[in-house]
Amino acid sequence: MDGGVISCVTKARIAVVTGGNKGIGLEVCRQLAVNGVIVVLTARDETRGAAAVNKLKELGLYDVTFHQLDVTDASSISKLADFLRSSFGKLDILVNNAAIGGVELVGDPSFVEQLSGMTGPQRLEFKWKHLRETCDAAKECLQTNYYGVGRVTEALLPLLQSSSDGRIVNLSSDYGLLRLFKNEEVKQELNYIENLTEERLDELLETFLKDFEAGAVEERGWPTELSAYKVAKAAMNSYSRVLARRHPELRVNCVDPGFVKTDMNYNSGILTPEEAGSKVLAVALLPEAGVTGALFENGKESSFV
Repeated sequence: MDGGVISCVTKARIAVVTGGNKGIGLEVCRQLAVNGVIVVLTARDETRGAAAVNKLKELGLYDVTFHQLDVTDASSISKLADFLRSSFGKLDILVNNAAIGGVELVGDPSFVEQLSGMTGPQRLEFKWKHLRETCDAAKECLQTNYYGVGRVTEALLPLLQSSSDGRIVNLSSDYGLLRLFKNEEVKQELNYIENLTEERLDELLETFLKDFEAGAVEERGWPTELSAYKVAKAAMNSYSRVLARRHPELRVNCVDPGFVKTDMNYNSGILTPEEAGSKVLAVALLPEAGVTGALFENGKESSFV
């Protein structure tokens, strides 16, 4: 169920934000709406999604509606596409924000109270002692953070192509940088976009999962600690560049919002969602016919390596 259909204004920009009910996603929805964009806020949980929309409307932002979306569910994705097609006939901005950490918490989350006064690296090191990686969590992470992005994007491509200025913004991370890979062959494949295909990306991720299940992540040169998250983000970066090359009529870019206080990292980050949201907004609203296939960090183009 959607949270109320906004009548289509064909000249207005239409945006979809995945995982929009809290954290960075909610802030991106708010900032887009403040800038006159009609926003479709999506989330897995209907109650939380509807509550998030009501929160924005209390701020006077009425051009926001909710639609349920589970990025791992083909039926849910199809329903969103149908809703957008019938309500607006196009999509101008897709922000792929929905993501999970790919780890399980060990013990009491109250450990976060001890993070005060620590630097970013210190917080990460301390937090890691309270987390563990499992095969199930790794698989779920890839399904959400990589395959979910791909499925939503492919389903909404026709609507983006119906826009005069369609653009896709994929939330990335410095954890997706290729310098974290010790396996030089994999690193080169992920960076050599001219030859890379989505089929090959699937094969590489299958290999990663096999190595993960075999306990051979470090031996095979994959990133360690938050392995699945790092591999998923790196694959998503490569997919974004492949997509940008395949669809030059669209603007497809990635943005690293920084180490942000969110539920996913138990609020151990340094930046606020507002600060992160402004970075995402800047890429979402880049000038028409601007750069594509790029990674933005702190407002500037950055290296994927």
